[in-house]
Amino acid sequence: MEYGFWGALMLMVLMADPLGNIPITIACMKNVPNHRRVRVIFRECVIAMVTLLLAMFFGHAFMTALGLSDAALTIGGSVIVMLMAIRMVFPSKEGVFGETPDGEPFIVPLAIPAIAGPSTIATIMMIAATDPSRTLEWGAIVVITAFVSFVVLASADWLQQKLGEKVTMAVERLTGLLLAMMATQMFLSGTAKYVEGLIG
Repeated sequence: MEYGFWGALMLMVLMADPLGNIPITIACMKNVPNHRRVRVIFRECVIAMVTLLLAMFFGHAFMTALGLSDAALTIGGSVIVMLMAIRMVFPSKEGVFGETPDGEPFIVPLAIPAIAGPSTIATIMMIAATDPSRTLEWGAIVVITAFVSFVVLASADWLQQKLGEKVTMAVERLTGLLLAMMATQMFLSGTAKYVEGLIG
């Protein structure tokens, strides 16, 4: 399948799902001082962007060298998402994502897997494989996707102030339920790919 620039960009933004990541961002930023929140979100978006660029250039060769299949990527990602979902629905006293240095998220869970998760990594690898000669275009799409994520997630603090703590907690738990369903679907898709490979 051939992708145009705008079609590939729309697909990547949908896979990154910045709007769906707002509750996760709010949960992660609970213990981060207000003056550092935008900086932390920017840092995480840059880490996600670099991760996606590395996946675009070297992902397929790396997976082949390790003997990993697309099914393994999908099933492994589903396990991570399910663990996040459980902690969001049944939060512990340390918070949804456990203790982080200085109360700040670092790489996990914002950069990976919220922005650069299994779906976005697999998508950019798939897009890049369709036409390797358009590497600059695909790279620009990754940069734009990271920028869109930053703009949307940087508004999470404003949304937290407007919604209030109780509404935020309700949204967080609802998101946990949705993530649990997504994780289940990812696991089923990965299992189907694996079984299909065995039969083939």
